[in-house]
Amino acid sequence: MPGRSNTGMPQIRAVSSRDNPLLVRLRKLAADPGAYRKLGELWIEGEHLCDALVKRGGAVPQALIGESAWARPALRDLASAAATVTIVPDALMASIGTLESPAPMGFVLPWMGVPEIDPTKPSVVLDRLQDAGNVGTVIRSAAAFGFTQVIALKGTAALWSPKVLRAGMGAHFGLNLVESVDEVALDALAVPLLATSSHVASTLHQTALPWPCAWVMGHEGQGVSSALLARCAMSLRIPQPGGEESLNVAAAAAVCFYESARQQAADAAR
Repeated sequence: MPGRSNTGMPQIRAVSSRDNPLLVRLRKLAADPGAYRKLGELWIEGEHLCDALVKRGGAVPQALIGESAWARPALRDLASAAATVTIVPDALMASIGTLESPAPMGFVLPWMGVPEIDPTKPSVVLDRLQDAGNVGTVIRSAAAFGFTQVIALKGTAALWSPKVLRAGMGAHFGLNLVESVDEVALDALAVPLLATSSHVASTLHQTALPWPCAWVMGHEGQGVSSALLARCAMSLRIPQPGGEESLNVAAAAAVCFYESARQQAADAAR
């Protein structure tokens, strides 16, 4: 892929053919949640995600932007963070979008593959979560409350799919994301695993939580597998005085992550 010009400005090119190889690849990335694994590329769609990546200092080889968006100074400046900027007619931009209202621009990045598990990072383990919105929301909450690694077991929605990226709201770019691994990969973790259960007496807010730790969040209908529960150092109950049987997994995750962060802050203040 071409690099920046000698002036430090991005290389600009225009594409008007629907059959351009770049656009063909991007349509595949938009249509298939796991296509990035086959193509080795990520499609970062929309101004918000692009801005989040740039603010974290991420390198951007390629930007794609619609003609009308290129005429807007703020979007033109954002696209110019890339080494190469490809300008396309708005209709072509809309043809590769996954949103009801087409995004004005996006970044194309190399997918770096699955990193190694860091044994000591505060982590979140996703056990077969299948809803992309839930997965992205959990990733966003993990980043918000100081967890720096997410490990997705096989059967979990693809972490870099367009829907998960949108729900993550940019949190992806600050985390170590390990996906599609077997449960045995968790042997690499040196931090205790914690899970929630409605069938235990110990409550979340009345229990001293270890830090760092790894919270295990289970399948939307089946919960955490029995084999994975057996690995956990603690199973804790989230009190629900309103009487509901259970929480949505993304809501439960936010509660657990917040309590870990709250206790950590309280310990630091002592």
